Amino acid sequence: MSLLFEMNQKALALGIPLSVHLDVTYRCNERCVHCYLDHDDHGEMTTPEIRDLLGQLADAGVFFLTLSGGEIFMRRDFFEIVEHARRLLFNVKVKTNGVMIRELEATRLRELGVEQIQISVYSHRAELHDAITKLPGSLKRTLDAIRFLKSQGLKVVIANVLMAGNFADQANVMQLARDLGVGYTLDPTITPKIDGDTSILNLRVGGSDLKQIFHERALVGDVEEFCAPPPPPGDDILDGYPCSAGHTACYISPYGDVFPCVQFPLPCGNVRKEKFLDIWGDSRQLREVRSIRARELPVCSSCAHVGTCTRCPGLAYMEGNMRGPSSADCEKSFQRTGVATANMMRAQTGRVTPLVQIQPVC
Repeated sequence: MSLLFEMNQKALALGIPLSVHLDVTYRCNERCVHCYLDHDDHGEMTTPEIRDLLGQLADAGVFFLTLSGGEIFMRRDFFEIVEHARRLLFNVKVKTNGVMIRELEATRLRELGVEQIQISVYSHRAELHDAITKLPGSLKRTLDAIRFLKSQGLKVVIANVLMAGNFADQANVMQLARDLGVGYTLDPTITPKIDGDTSILNLRVGGSDLKQIFHERALVGDVEEFCAPPPPPGDDILDGYPCSAGHTACYISPYGDVFPCVQFPLPCGNVRKEKFLDIWGDSRQLREVRSIRARELPVCSSCAHVGTCTRCPGLAYMEGNMRGPSSADCEKSFQRTGVATANMMRAQTGRVTPLVQIQPVC
């Protein structure tokens, strides 16, 4: 049993928010075609507000802190925020496009003891990466940043969001990560925009391409085990929680809004109006999220994949019902195993709830 697993189990039992993802800004110097954010500043939390919030998070028992955006370096006070977070002994991970990182910034991140830097790379080809970011020269500047960070001995991970347009370059981006001596992570999830606009879902990777990814040994390891038909779920699965969102983790926007997860835009409170611990403990919305068990899901509880699916309640919420299926995750389960999901079989009968618009969260 790993130490991290033990920490999560204890946090779950005690109701402690072990991990928090804090977006410090939605402003960005890129305009990625798949991005779900509104990049205008509608009144971000000030430096004193964020410092106060970090103190509240520390008092609540938070240990893992992810600082992201937008682009984190659009905030001139970013290093002041990181310095305060490290003074409070948070384990800090940052997400950035790296475009604004030079040797000075890389050195400062090392001095502050940042645990990990995740940097987005969409293609090994500048013409494609820059077309996705809509910022000419962005790939070169991003790769230079990775080299600066590596020179400081920092742990860097390349994050590759997989879309129909860059699918063919996936293997080359993974090889680029190897050549640079950094980690690599792949994410085929495209979500609706923050205002409910679903047009960018057209960028999602199609079924046959997903199947190819899920059968790639370099990505999944033991293909036979990973792609095997799902075993019958036991009571521990049916009585379990769908994910850590709202249980041991949550997300906070640059405007102080609290959500179960960055992919779960259910407003639960605002730290400008209430203390974080009061929201964490008393929010009606969070209590509802915590009440969900696999056994009670009207469609998924009867699905063969209930114990192995990556079902995201946030994506389900964006489709109209947090207790319903996530069609994107259903597709992943099907392409991984070849076994149709309960939601797919239900769709064949015509009894399907269409994707609905969601309300803005900021």
